[in-house]
Amino acid sequence: MRAALIGAGMISLYHLRAWQAAGVPVAAICDLDRAKAQARADEFGIDRVYDSPEAMFAEGGFEVVDIAASVGGHAPLTRLAADHGVHVLLQKPMTETVAEAEALVADVGDRIRFMVHENYRFRPHYMTVRRWIDEGRIGRPRHAAIAVRGSGLCPRESTVPFLIERQPYLTGFRRNLVFETMIHHLDVLRLLVGPLTVVAARLNRLADGLPGEDTASILMDGPDGLIATADGCICAPGYPPLHGDRLEVVGTKGTVVMDFNRVFLVGEEEAAEEVDLIGRYQEGFDHAIAAFVDGVRTGAPFETDRLDNLETLKLMESVYTAAGVTV
Repeated sequence: MRAALIGAGMISLYHLRAWQAAGVPVAAICDLDRAKAQARADEFGIDRVYDSPEAMFAEGGFEVVDIAASVGGHAPLTRLAADHGVHVLLQKPMTETVAEAEALVADVGDRIRFMVHENYRFRPHYMTVRRWIDEGRIGRPRHAAIAVRGSGLCPRESTVPFLIERQPYLTGFRRNLVFETMIHHLDVLRLLVGPLTVVAARLNRLADGLPGEDTASILMDGPDGLIATADGCICAPGYPPLHGDRLEVVGTKGTVVMDFNRVFLVGEEEAAEEVDLIGRYQEGFDHAIAAFVDGVRTGAPFETDRLDNLETLKLMESVYTAAGVTV
């Protein structure tokens, strides 16, 4: 198997490390900014560099493509890959709207394997919670609450906020926190407790000069009367610039809590498992890409197949609908 990568931005570093860990050579890299693509090629020993995806696909020489470009390019690049019979790993979110995603899924059909790179569920602290629930430690989940806190959009003296410096495209996003970040948390909740429906949502802007929301509170219904909440703010002074998460799942036998980097059962706090979130950040990418490689090689279903991820996209979009924000 040989791979190609489209998109040489900040996140491409972790994608390329994951392809190395999976033992799959990256034969080509493409970015509209050829200098960025060349820099990554030099760093990872990639021979072929392009600033035109059409030219890259025309020359071929790879069976899978990792699309880590901006969201506006997701649909046309996936269609281009499908037209060339190349299997796709697509960075989340699949598209900007559910309607676009449904059209893309219909167009691609079963011509290729198509997985969405939704890696939060593969991060080690979330995988620990998932394992504990699967082991029956809390019984059947009956209530879930997740909270997201960070200071990445708080003002800084003489420079732009941390998240704007790191992800400048956010200055043009009409939808920010839920679309860009909390879509991960909605996906994790779906994974842990089952299908969810948004009942109510409120969005707010605490940061100055940005079009999209940075604060959100979401109420959801789940199976058998389960209630789930998701609450986020990335303009929260005192918290780290990169957001951290707190998750609590109440079950019929116990309650599991993930408090940033610690996972424990309520009443058994002394036995908490601690996760080095910075040191193990790469693992989410490694697990996601390893799952994609295995699925392509063996034909096994993708956990984050395009149809499963479409449900996460629908849940995300319904938050804006419930909040009265036109999509």
